[in-house]
Amino acid sequence: MSTLVLALIAGAVIGLALGALGGGGSVLAVPALIYLLGFSPASATTASLIIVTATSATALYAHAREGTVTWRAGALFAAAGIAPAFLAGAAAGRLPAQVLTGAFAAVAAVAAVRMLRPTGSEPPERVRPAKAVGAGAGLGAVTGFLGVGGGFLAVPALVSALGLRMKQAVGTSLLVITVNSLAALTTRTNTGGDLRWEVIAPFTGAAILGAWDGKRLATKITGETLQRVFAFVLLSVAAVMLIDVVV
Repeated sequence: MSTLVLALIAGAVIGLALGALGGGGSVLAVPALIYLLGFSPASATTASLIIVTATSATALYAHAREGTVTWRAGALFAAAGIAPAFLAGAAAGRLPAQVLTGAFAAVAAVAAVRMLRPTGSEPPERVRPAKAVGAGAGLGAVTGFLGVGGGFLAVPALVSALGLRMKQAVGTSLLVITVNSLAALTTRTNTGGDLRWEVIAPFTGAAILGAWDGKRLATKITGETLQRVFAFVLLSVAAVMLIDVVV
């Protein structure tokens, strides 16, 4: 299968994840770029941030039109994460790739387990500024350190810490992903290696189109089902990356 076809398929899948689940795009993008498209780890993390920034911004627009973005909570999360994302991104460049991969897998697995826990009925929507700032700073650090959008942690944090309903958390997380990814990307402009734009461009285009389909898919699936799909995707990715580190 040609590189272009692989890029289009992977991009479409990642767009669906971002549009429907409000995260997980970069969790899938990094391994896809490395294992399917032959990117180095440094190039893959930088390229994934470019792809996820563009795709999440597109998906955010679609969710905003539907009124599923809680702007106050999202703004608190995003603002609190900018400085940590920048600082952690600079520090990550000094660590071995295996350390970053292992940390990435562990964080993804923890997030997946949290998502699989029974939550009962959806809580009423609430915004607690102190918790939003604390969680946002942590998510920004994860974004900068691991080179991912952070949506796989933003969604459960918005649900459990701030009491947002699942669909509001999905939409709001896209604002957080967009801002954090941009902040992290500024620290990687000179460390990405060969970005191979002939692959990144079609990958990004397919992801953007997939995000629109993912948004439509989200209207037909219950919040509980979204959580379970999201969690199993994270567990699968974590297992693959842990095996890669060990073997």
